[in-house]
Amino acid sequence: MAMILTLVGYGLRAFEWIIIIWALMSWIPALRDSKVGQLITRLAEIVVGPIQRIVPPIGMIDFSPVIALILLQAAQYGVFSIMNALS
Repeated sequence: MAMILTLVGYGLRAFEWIIIIWALMSWIPALRDSKVGQLITRLAEIVVGPIQRIVPPIGMIDFSPVIALILLQAAQYGVFSIMNALS
């Protein structure tokens, strides 16, 4: 059980990095046109897409990546808390 929770925690951490890279790629739009950029965009949209539908951008600022990172951190904290409780 602990191994599964550890893998889930690492998966959440990977999504954090994907969202950070995705947000940084917005500064250089040509990066999103590459194959790797398209893959990162698709993966980031899994988490950020539903948040964007709930919280629209305010002016030209999109807060959905920040909200997604906060939610991923909370989920990761929960997973590691469960893992510590089980051991």
